[in-house]
Formats: sequence, C-alpha cells, structure tokens
Amino acid sequence: MSIKCPFCQSSQVATRDVAKKTAGVIGAVGGGISGAAGAMTGAKLGNAVGVVGGPLGSALGGLAGALLGGLIGSASGGIAGATLGEAIDERVLDNYECLHCGYTFNSREL
Repeated sequence: MSIKCPFCQSSQVATRDVAKKTAGVIGAVGGGISGAAGAMTGAKLGNAVGVVGGPLGSALGGLAGALLGGLIGSASGGIAGATLGEAIDERVLDNYECLHCGYTFNSREL
C-alpha cells in the first residue's frame, strides 16, 4: 500500500520518526549509564576477589566489566526507547511528511 498525502495526493511521502530517534538516544544514554554503574559495582567486587590474579588482572577485569555493562545497557536501553518512540510516532505525532508540499500528517488521516 502506497501512502499518499491527504492534501495534494502526492506519493512522495517520508516518515519523520522524531519520537523514535529521540527516545532511542535517551534510552541508549540512560541504559549505558545504568549498565556501567551496575558493572562498576560488580567490578569492585571482582577487584576484591580478583586479588589472586594480581593487580593487573584485577584492574583489567574491572575495566572490561564496566565497558561491557555499559555497551549492553546502552543497546537494550536504545531498543526499548526506540520501541516506545515508534508507538508515540504512530499514535500521537504527525509522523508522515509530504516531500512535495511539506504537509505533515498521521496515519489516522490516511
């Protein structure tokens, strides 16, 4: 099904995805901070237990844990945020923009 502008009937229509992009970035940043904070807590425990591996092994393990936690948290937060933003785009905002006349509209106007 081709989406047409309800104003000028042009088929040159693009999605704007403003909420999806914004919520995805906010989710990624928040998830990254949360994941890194949780990983830092685990890294502190790992440093205390990792004394057996020596100071270098303990430090590298703590750093790797913090980075991995931040990456995993960032990815999962970004996905959750983008999913929420997509729902907002489709149900609340004017997510479609006519590239011919500039009119913005939502899926309820189709």
